[in-house]
Amino acid sequence: MSNVIGPTGENVLVVIPTYNESENLPIIVDRLLSALAGVHVLVVDDSSPDGTGEIADRLAAEDEAGRIHVLHRTEKDGLGKAYLAGFTWGLAREYAVLVEMDADGSHAPEQLHRLLDAVNAGADLAIGSRYVTGGSTVNWPKRREFLSRGANTYARLALGSSIRDITAGFRAYRREVLESFDFAAIDSAGYCFQIDLAWRAVQGGFTVTEVPITFTERAIGESKMDGGVITEAFLQVARWGMDSRFGRSKHG
Repeated sequence: MSNVIGPTGENVLVVIPTYNESENLPIIVDRLLSALAGVHVLVVDDSSPDGTGEIADRLAAEDEAGRIHVLHRTEKDGLGKAYLAGFTWGLAREYAVLVEMDADGSHAPEQLHRLLDAVNAGADLAIGSRYVTGGSTVNWPKRREFLSRGANTYARLALGSSIRDITAGFRAYRREVLESFDFAAIDSAGYCFQIDLAWRAVQGGFTVTEVPITFTERAIGESKMDGGVITEAFLQVARWGMDSRFGRSKHG
């Protein structure tokens, strides 16, 4: 399969959802464009009251190369919906690869090339994994790591999947993968959104590859994860696993 990505990230759109990330956003965008000058960035802001959207607009206006774009949403209705809005925007503009990346610095832009190299090597979905050889976490509270590892083990067993970090939020999709999804049928969030899309890719026959990354706990701001998102993931994964085992229709 021929390369779809240029040496500095050409044809790639990095989608960064934001809600109250005014301090983190300029830092992560600068790191990203320093690491891969050819990528484009789409900030999807959910009307952050701390001015994140205005900061994104300023960054876009100051970028003479036209690499930074901003999508303003009028309400905060979850990470999954923000990503789907960003994917829809990017697919309409013919980007070859669309990337999920957090605004808080937990995903190192300097390691994005690992995901893009995997796509150029033939992966349809490249997942930045904490739990494959070479992957790691830094400064993560033990409770959060325990929950994450437990969620991934549960999802692997329930779905019969070999993906070790199926909840990971640092990933790169070929556009063909996203085009195969029915966005209107996707209503999951958080952990569940990441599991949902990876499982859809597996069921669609796409090649999913994990590459090792270093996940670093945010230094500024607070995590948006809550108990409701974890409960949703537990129940949805159980349903998808049962559907798969008993030959019922694909989820969603």
